[in-house]
Amino acid sequence: MFQHLSAIHQPLLWYHIEMKKAQEKKKVIKTGGKKQVVIVINGSGGVGKHSLIDFASNYYEIRDTSSIVPIKKLAMDIGWEGEYDEKGRRLLVDIKQALIRYNDLPTKYVVGEYKKFKAVEQDVMFVHIREPEEIAKFRAIVPCKTVLIVRDGAPKWNIDTEERTGEFQYDYIFDNSQPLEKTGPKFVKLIDKIRNSKADLPLLENID
Repeated sequence: MFQHLSAIHQPLLWYHIEMKKAQEKKKVIKTGGKKQVVIVINGSGGVGKHSLIDFASNYYEIRDTSSIVPIKKLAMDIGWEGEYDEKGRRLLVDIKQALIRYNDLPTKYVVGEYKKFKAVEQDVMFVHIREPEEIAKFRAIVPCKTVLIVRDGAPKWNIDTEERTGEFQYDYIFDNSQPLEKTGPKFVKLIDKIRNSKADLPLLENID
């Protein structure tokens, strides 16, 4: 389509066309009614989950949250400085596991985020959860679809929760190995498919 353009101008034209499509899609969504969906998104660190969600945010009003958010706040109180090397990731995992056992804070947090999502004008809520058993726990409370993101050449982490991301029976597996200009539109189509097949989410009073 863009063969006659220079290598510099091709990505710029692609971006302009995609953003125009996104603006038109948002108009259709807002004028055609709101159907909210919740998607648990998983994948080891470095597979590009946030890049895909950032791309999709041009098309949808999105809430992006994670069961690790309250854990990060606690980790910062004890000296964690936001580093995502193996040592930093292992610290977050250890704190999270302790709080799962103590008071189930990670699940309580994302259920609270779901209640906020239901109360506002947003289309899609992405919930990042690593552990298969924690995904199952959340799905037993909040109806949702599950998506695993995979990518050729992604970093390998010698951490249990990173190695176990493939153990859950996901609804969809999305290959993010190609450049964003190819995978981004495909990811938006996947969201469309989920929105078109998903039953309405329950009212807040049905969520404990």
